[in-house]
Amino acid sequence: MTVQQVSKLTGVSVRTLHYYDQIGLLQPAQILENGYREYQEEQLERLQQILLFRELEFPLKEIKEILGRKDFDRSKALEHQIQLLTLKKEHLESLIDFARGIKLIGVKTMNFKAFDKSKIDEYAKQAKEQWGKTEAFKEFEEKDKNRSEEDMKLITENFMNLFVEFGKLQELGVEQEDVKNQVQKLQNYITEHFYTCTPEILRGLGQMYAGGGDFTENINKVGGSGCAEFTARAIEFWV
Repeated sequence: MTVQQVSKLTGVSVRTLHYYDQIGLLQPAQILENGYREYQEEQLERLQQILLFRELEFPLKEIKEILGRKDFDRSKALEHQIQLLTLKKEHLESLIDFARGIKLIGVKTMNFKAFDKSKIDEYAKQAKEQWGKTEAFKEFEEKDKNRSEEDMKLITENFMNLFVEFGKLQELGVEQEDVKNQVQKLQNYITEHFYTCTPEILRGLGQMYAGGGDFTENINKVGGSGCAEFTARAIEFWV
């Protein structure tokens, strides 16, 4: 396909396609002798990814970096994009309902909950960390590649049982020896089954456990109300 045909098919302007070529984000399969750019299926698939990331408001520089990685997983990226787009849809629906309410009854209270994008931002951060392929994530991939689905199920169950144990310790102060041992047990388990859990990583995980969203909800579900927050305080105290 020529650049004009791609533009007509996708709705992306010729000028934008030329710019993507110029910055190395989307280069044509070849440039013909007459100077025309020729695009093939591979370039169209890449353009789909670019447009999905753009819908999620990723900067072009970041998109180029993500797509340029040798270990870029298109299937995993699509899963994350679907989740992010779903969250974005829910956010927009909430704003629409909020606006309709204002139209019908007027503004009675200063309610800004509809504008809260923290859940979207949290998931985007998690997804980017996986796309970023940190050393910890690479180590996890190496450990995970030969595991069966049953293996992962058992590892996950045992991991969540650690928070059940944290829940039982909530009546104690975080400075107690039993709590210290449980923090160490958590750190050792993560190192053995996922990736090397340094004190810095453990502190970051603690903050994430108590940061709200799915992590906090799931931990409190198995360990009891306040378990995620207690675990975070215990980690912070002992680390």
